[in-house]
Amino acid sequence: MAFTSTITQRPIANGNRRMSWGTWDGGGDSGGNIDTGLRLCDFITLTPDSGTGPAAAPTVNETLPCDGSAVTIALGEDVNGYWMAWGY
Repeated sequence: MAFTSTITQRPIANGNRRMSWGTWDGGGDSGGNIDTGLRLCDFITLTPDSGTGPAAAPTVNETLPCDGSAVTIALGEDVNGYWMAWGY
């Protein structure tokens, strides 16, 4: 299996920005790309769904702002979780 990401809320207006959210499944990988549905992502939060220790905690592996269709994250092997992104 491989890293996958799913949008559960397509981008919606939030003041002068847009936001979207979804989930990711580590699939045994140590990272992958999240497609946020935004053209430009300038902030993203990552929340693991299990008791993930500091060594396996997810991190954004990009300089923000970045292309919203490919926000690269690094994580411990097979960590699953939730993301929320803001941008345009």
